[in-house]
Amino acid sequence: MKKSALTLAVLLGLAVASCSGNGNNSSAPAQPVAASATGESTPSLNIRYIDADSLTSRYNLAIDFREVSIRAFSKLENARQSRAAEIQRFGNQIEEKMRSNGYLSEASYNADVAKFNKMQQDAQAHLENLQRTTEQELAAQQQQLNDSIESFIKAYNATKGFDAILYKAAGVYFNPALDITDEVIEGLNARYNRVTESK
Repeated sequence: MKKSALTLAVLLGLAVASCSGNGNNSSAPAQPVAASATGESTPSLNIRYIDADSLTSRYNLAIDFREVSIRAFSKLENARQSRAAEIQRFGNQIEEKMRSNGYLSEASYNADVAKFNKMQQDAQAHLENLQRTTEQELAAQQQQLNDSIESFIKAYNATKGFDAILYKAAGVYFNPALDITDEVIEGLNARYNRVTESK
């Protein structure tokens, strides 16, 4: 669970979208023009920020993907435990048969040992394949999440006209008045809900 949440947070951190536009910002006025040291006027940057942790915990698509990843890792762990228990049972049967002189020949003992070794090899191959498939599916979902956030930010900024939208983690301090996290999450969830309702 911690691994999947961390992975989502890392991918959200990669979704930094920096967009420019001509629209006006309804939530805050445009930044004033500042004078440079040479006396020339240079425009200040009109920047806002969002909190990636809040996106991860409150965006419905991220929540759904987190639940999917928890189930996927649980399925993987259950498969590991099931195969391990099966192999352990057969190993115990071999030991018990040896203790009770149940093997009538060395060939029958060797056949069981060979079967035991094959069970281990098959289990390892199966679990590696299952893990690889799980990781690929989760990576695809995380890419979809990343794309969804970036796409929304670009559309959102087309109407706002910010010079940059950063993640809070990109700086040491941001004025809290520049935080647009709630507005972005509300927009993301509204768009996501509309998509799921149409299916």
